[in-house]
Amino acid sequence: MREDSSASAMDRVAGPHRLSMAGESTSHVNGTVSNEFPVVYLARHGETEWSLTGQHTGLTDLPLTQRGEQNARALRERLTGLNFGKVFTSPLQRATRTCELAGFGAVAELDRNLLEWDYGQYEGLTTAEIHDQRPDWLLFRDGCPGGESPEQVAARADSMVERVRTLGKHVLLFSSGHFLRVFAARWLALGAAAGKYLLLSTASVSALGYENGLSGPVIQQWNDTRHVKAPELGDTAGQTQPKETSLWPQKQ
Repeated sequence: MREDSSASAMDRVAGPHRLSMAGESTSHVNGTVSNEFPVVYLARHGETEWSLTGQHTGLTDLPLTQRGEQNARALRERLTGLNFGKVFTSPLQRATRTCELAGFGAVAELDRNLLEWDYGQYEGLTTAEIHDQRPDWLLFRDGCPGGESPEQVAARADSMVERVRTLGKHVLLFSSGHFLRVFAARWLALGAAAGKYLLLSTASVSALGYENGLSGPVIQQWNDTRHVKAPELGDTAGQTQPKETSLWPQKQ
């Protein structure tokens, strides 16, 4: 990862801080959680050309669009004031560049478990094109020929869930939409198929945590995009990047 943002990133990875999240306060000292449960923040990468067109982008290593870079920079302000014990990113450039522009490039660790779903023979195809060949196809149920099954993606997600829970700290993950949806499903001890209900926009931020103890995993916030630049009228991004109503607390 590049080293151009080490000061701001390190300030947010360690040091005393008070975190406000949905009306709750958590005390952090030197990157550890005190008196509250850790939260895992999920950041989907910024916009790419294929996210605009709706093409399935698994291991194809596409760069961000100009607006994708702009929205990735907006993540820096959105995440300001949060304190992370660890930051992890997928090694694909759309994730690492988003991580870098958000201010965490110097401290993030690469983890291949965060790679997007391997779509195999469906790489680069839209859902409509796949349905022309296989009308009843559902990604989260059927997986992809020559690529990964839902069970294989869930196994990677389980490995990542175990890793972040072992840390016992606030963690920030940069990855891609379909993997993060499976990760959230597995966080809740649901099957990978539940990921179909968890829509994620590019450059969004979500938060997973606990209610009443570590045996009660929950979704605290989902698909926060209010920092994201809206598409222009008539832009095809409007079909693939829905703006979601956010409950994330407003900055004062």
